[in-house]
Amino acid sequence: MRTVAGIDLGTQSMKVVIYDYEKKEIIEKSSCPMELISESDGTREQKTEWFDKGLEVCFGKLSAGAKSTIEAIGISGQQHGFVPLDKDGKSLYNIKLWCDTSTVEECRIITQAAGGDDAVVAALGNLMLPGFTAPKILWLKRHKPDAFAALKYIMLPHDYLNWKLTGEYVMEYGDSSGTALFDSRKREWSKKICDIIDPKLLGLLPKLIDPAAPAGKVCAQAADAYGIPAGIPVSAGGGDNMMGAVGTGTVADGFLTMSMGTSGTLYGYSDKPIADPANGLSGFCSSTGGWLPLLCTMNCTVATEFIRGLFQMDVKDLDAEAAKAPCGSEGVLVMPFFNGERTPNLPNGRASITGLTSANTNRANIARASLESAVFAMRGGLDAFRKLGFKPKEIRLIGGGSKSPLWRQIAADIMNLPIRVPALDEAAALGGAVQALWCLKNQDGKCDISALCAEHIKLDESKSANPIAENVAAYDKAYADYNKVLAAVSPLYE
Repeated sequence: MRTVAGIDLGTQSMKVVIYDYEKKEIIEKSSCPMELISESDGTREQKTEWFDKGLEVCFGKLSAGAKSTIEAIGISGQQHGFVPLDKDGKSLYNIKLWCDTSTVEECRIITQAAGGDDAVVAALGNLMLPGFTAPKILWLKRHKPDAFAALKYIMLPHDYLNWKLTGEYVMEYGDSSGTALFDSRKREWSKKICDIIDPKLLGLLPKLIDPAAPAGKVCAQAADAYGIPAGIPVSAGGGDNMMGAVGTGTVADGFLTMSMGTSGTLYGYSDKPIADPANGLSGFCSSTGGWLPLLCTMNCTVATEFIRGLFQMDVKDLDAEAAKAPCGSEGVLVMPFFNGERTPNLPNGRASITGLTSANTNRANIARASLESAVFAMRGGLDAFRKLGFKPKEIRLIGGGSKSPLWRQIAADIMNLPIRVPALDEAAALGGAVQALWCLKNQDGKCDISALCAEHIKLDESKSANPIAENVAAYDKAYADYNKVLAAVSPLYE
């Protein structure tokens, strides 16, 4: 038996899969939950010791026999989180996460110092948004000056796990491009933005490595702690969206992946750098070479979970209730900004239910509207892709939303594209495993990532959904109404 392992460090949980690359199947997997610190000012944080414990628990649940067969490891991690460490590798403060919106003032300061939004986009290919890493670093400097003075290592969540396994301090292009410290077109750190935050910052950032290169090898300490072979390569890894792209086969032009989890993301591979920051399309690099333009919303299953809790229904009950309502929910709309929002850029946004009348106010319409609202937000990203000349063929759907037949059909109808679902779940962890296999094979000669994904990423045709013409027409109208309400309420939260 020959295997590789993938680790996925998400906001809500950590997962590990062991993938038999000869039989092309996941033979074992494990997981453990992650806690979250949430405050009313938009603070969303975690602790490094929770990540440490996650590795211990997840590897501890796997059999010694399966672990002994692992030949390489790849890591996926939630993007943008800021892990600040001192010279001894000890945490200086909590990890501020991608969904933390407490850094609005820091974004303003950096943007103003850079010369405005256009100047920031020219330097980075992206706007300066609260979700990104750069404003979190300035927040530490302004609010925790002693911690900033002791800062030695700046890591993202997946880099921290790489470092725990290998002891090496490196970062690859994909996750780097989500820091707002990195010029994604030139693939280098932006001295201009770094110097605005602090003159010493550029000197603290890790060495950049190619995504096909190993981050390092499993050190003896990690091998003993987790029961895994010492000396095996740990691939470059990447952000969860970058690894989700590998795990869904979105490594060639024309394919899009849509993830419907806590956040909602829509991204596609491109051979050239493309971005439309004004319309929420970030210009990221991929973790396989090339680029990965991406739209991210902060409220996807968040919206359905709140509505489900409001009506005290489980997931199946919510779907069943939503199925009773027609496309467009008879004019009921959910503005799903429960956590503030990144796209559109409304960090102080608030959720609402609108369009209610004496005739359409019922649980079915509100339930369906919560499902529809998450996809409406990503429809804007699809429109931006098309304006830039991207020609989508189909969408590969992952995340909790992909498990719902109703939600899959809603997505196909709103996006007016075929929806396909990968046969193996845990796309980000599987993506980490396949990237690890790519890294392993590259040690013996150049390996093509597209061919590798074509071989290992299979689709479950039983979960496919194709757009229905009359539904598409109904949703075009509902989407137009959604945008009218969005335009009306946005000034309240700017």
